[in-house]
Amino acid sequence: MTQEFSNLPRRLSGWSLGAITIGIVIGSGIFRSPSEIAGLVGTPGNVLLVWLAGGLVTMCLALSLAELAAMFPRSGGLYSYLQEAFGNRAAFLFGWTFFLINPANWAAVSLIFADYISAVYPHGAGYAKWLATGAILLVSLVNIVSIRLSSQFNWLFTVIKGLALLGLSAGILLSSQGVSLPGVDPGFRPTVGGWGAALIAVLWPFEGVAAAAALAGEVKNPQRNLPLGLIGGTLFVMLTYLLINAAFLSALSVPAIAASPFVAADAARAVMGDWGSTIIAVAAIIATFGALLAGGTCDPRVLFAMAEDRLFFSKVGAVHHRFQTPHVAIIVTALLAVAYVWVRTFEELAAQFVLRMWVFYGWCVIGLIKLRISRPDLPRPYKVPLYPFLPVIFVLASGALLANAFVEMPVTSLANLVVILLGLPIYWLWVSARGKQDSGAADRSG
Repeated sequence: MTQEFSNLPRRLSGWSLGAITIGIVIGSGIFRSPSEIAGLVGTPGNVLLVWLAGGLVTMCLALSLAELAAMFPRSGGLYSYLQEAFGNRAAFLFGWTFFLINPANWAAVSLIFADYISAVYPHGAGYAKWLATGAILLVSLVNIVSIRLSSQFNWLFTVIKGLALLGLSAGILLSSQGVSLPGVDPGFRPTVGGWGAALIAVLWPFEGVAAAAALAGEVKNPQRNLPLGLIGGTLFVMLTYLLINAAFLSALSVPAIAASPFVAADAARAVMGDWGSTIIAVAAIIATFGALLAGGTCDPRVLFAMAEDRLFFSKVGAVHHRFQTPHVAIIVTALLAVAYVWVRTFEELAAQFVLRMWVFYGWCVIGLIKLRISRPDLPRPYKVPLYPFLPVIFVLASGALLANAFVEMPVTSLANLVVILLGLPIYWLWVSARGKQDSGAADRSG
C-alpha cells in the first residue's frame, strides 16, 4: 500500500499548495458563519474565543496531516492515510462518504457565490441556481484543461481575496470607534450545546485543509513542500479570520451580526457607506469562486486514487492524454455537485458536510498515532510537534464535537452515521464482484 501513483506529474510547489489551501479554506464560510456564531455565543469575547478555538483545532489537524502527507506523498489525501493505517475497508468508507458528500461542499459554495452576485446585480436574484451551476461547470473545465492554469488562477484569487479581507479589516478597524456593544446582554451565558453548535459553525469556514492534502501526488519535493503548504496556509487563514471578526465586532453589535445574512457587506456599509458594501460583495464573489476553483483542483483526486486501487470504477482513474489531469473524476464530481445545487439548501449542505467529514478527520489522526506505534521505522521527514499531545487534543475535540452534534442535531447526526455505515455492505459487494471479475479474467487468460 505504499506505492506512489505516477500518472499525474508533480507540478506544484509548496507556495502553490499554500495558495490552494488558503484558496479552498477562505470561501463562503467567513461571509456566512459569523451571524450564526454570534447568535449562539452572544458576546464579543465569546465570538472571538470560538473562532480562536476553531483555528487551534484546525491547526492540530493540519500539523497531523503534514506528517502523514510527507510520509505518503501521493494522490488521495485522507483516503491514502486511512488505507495505510487501517486497510482498504476504512479507506473505502471514507471514499464512499466523500463521493456522496463532498460535491455538497461545491454546491454550498456555489450558492453563496450566486447570492453575492445577486447582491451586486439584483436582476440575477431569480437565477441563483443557474449561476451556481455555471460556476461549477466553469471551474471544472479549468481544472480539466490544466492544473498549472488552475494553480495560477488560485494564486490570483488568493492574493485578491487576501488583500480584500485584510484591507476590509484595516479599513473597518481604523474607521470605527472601538467595539460596538449596544443590545448585548453582559450576563449572556451560552449553553454547552450552544458552544458545540458554534464550534460546528466555525469549522465550516476552516473546512478545506484536509482537501488540499489530496494533491500530495502532484507536489514537487513533497517531503518539504507538503508541510510548508498545509501549515503555512492554515496559519494565514487562522490569523485572517481572527482579524476580520474583530473588525466585524468593531463595526456592528453582536445582535446586528446575528441578524445579518451578509455580515461583511453590512459591516463595510456601517463604516464606509454603500460603496464599502459593494466592494466587499465583489470580494465575496471572488473569494467564493476561488474556493470553488481550489475545491475543483483537490477533491476529484480522492476518486482518482480509489479508481487506481480498483475500489471505484476504473474509468474514473483515467488521465487525459493531453492535459494530464484526472478529467473523468472531475466530471463525475461536478455533475453530482450540480445535482445538489438543485435539490438542497445551503444550510442543509453545510451541516451534513461538516459532521460527516469530521468523523474521518478524527479517525485519520487516530491512524497517525497507530502508525507511530505499529510502524515506527517508517521514514518521517516531518513530525508533529509536541507529539502525542496535539494529535490527542484533536481527537478529543473532534469526539466532543460529534457527541455534541448527536445531542443537539440527532436526526442529522443519525442520518450521517447511516450513510457512512451503508458503505460497509457496498464495500463487501464491490470486493466480491471484483474478485469474481478477477477470477473470470484468470480463467480466460489460462
